[in-house]
Amino acid sequence: MAVTRQSPVPLSCFIIAMNEADRIAPVIESVRGWVDEIVVIDSGSTDGTQAIAEKLGARVIHHDWPGYGPQKRYGEEQCRHDWLLNLDADEVLSDDLCREIISLFDGGAPPHPFYRFRIELVYPGDTRPRLWADYHNYVRLYDRRAGRFAESLVHDTVQTGHVGPVQLRGSAWHYSYRSFSYLVEKLNSYGDLQAKSIRKQSRLALTLRLPFEFPFAFFKYYVVRRHFTGGRKGFTFAMINSFFRFLRVAKLLEASGNRAGRD
Repeated sequence: MAVTRQSPVPLSCFIIAMNEADRIAPVIESVRGWVDEIVVIDSGSTDGTQAIAEKLGARVIHHDWPGYGPQKRYGEEQCRHDWLLNLDADEVLSDDLCREIISLFDGGAPPHPFYRFRIELVYPGDTRPRLWADYHNYVRLYDRRAGRFAESLVHDTVQTGHVGPVQLRGSAWHYSYRSFSYLVEKLNSYGDLQAKSIRKQSRLALTLRLPFEFPFAFFKYYVVRRHFTGGRKGFTFAMINSFFRFLRVAKLLEASGNRAGRD
């Protein structure tokens, strides 16, 4: 059941989107009814994302894609309020987290400038996170006067300076992958971006890493991040991610060889 409030919280929620017609509605619905403003920054959707967002009460603004960090910084600038809640178009707030955020504003502005919460992975086809789901823990609720998103084209992180963020108890649910085929495509394109942005690395170091990258990555995903609790889907997820960790090293090694050939 969606959380509602008689008077909205003085908070702007902004979402960056591109062809998210199949996923954006639950994201907006999880905050609609208690945040004062929902802003969707769309970079050229052709599937009707804009119409869906507008129908649900969001203000939609077109802005061509400049990279993750710059797009989120642009979104920050379009909001009416200084207090911001940032969500991606595949991240749905749990009811517990909604109530927790609302309670922060009960006595006026929250006492701290930065709050982070867990964003728990949901496998393709599932409705909620698995037992002991792995997660990212990001600052997504913050006062833009104290800190903003970094300019990085690949990473989207709020810069908090020397101020430590406060951890919220509730979590968001991350419907990141429409299918495992989509996961493969996303990791491949993201890996290309990372390979371009990572600084030049030693060819010897990359060569030594290559045979160990896959087994180490699989242990990290399957055991340390507990994908063994996800059954078949957990095993598949760990295998795909481990392979692309290996592939990223292979791409870096190839790029370093190409540079050496030109020198």
